[in-house]
Amino acid sequence: MNLQAYLNRSVIFGAIGFAAVLVIITLVVIGFTSPRLSPEVGFAPADLTLIPAPTHTPNVTPTPTLDPNLVTPTPDPNTVSVGGYVQISGTEGEGLRIRSAPGLTGETVFFGSESEVFNVRDGPQTADGYTWWYLVAPYDETRAGWAAADFLAVVPSP
Repeated sequence: MNLQAYLNRSVIFGAIGFAAVLVIITLVVIGFTSPRLSPEVGFAPADLTLIPAPTHTPNVTPTPTLDPNLVTPTPDPNTVSVGGYVQISGTEGEGLRIRSAPGLTGETVFFGSESEVFNVRDGPQTADGYTWWYLVAPYDETRAGWAAADFLAVVPSP
């Protein structure tokens, strides 16, 4: 095959001319389709927030100091208190209404039996002329509610 017949001056100049036309068309299309920068945009400075590096905080063990004026009272073992145990008494065998809220208007959740033992978890709160304590049965957490202190007797913890 003889390629010299196809590679003469007119073919070479024609190919170079065609390539030049394609480059010009490409530049014109890119020039018309690229977004123009608006002269009123100007310079917008960036906000820079400096965050200081964390510092080492030494582990210091506080030294307890005793304040002679501060006296922690010791609870009376015959007084109802949070964390203590009580039993229902004085209901003449009828039981005690354990309520959802302190006060006589609180819904009755269940009846506590005479001599039933409960753990005191919250209180006291006063309502309707009674002092109320939040009781929870130590054997069943679902048996819980507010009871009037007039029908509770302190018992030692089991």
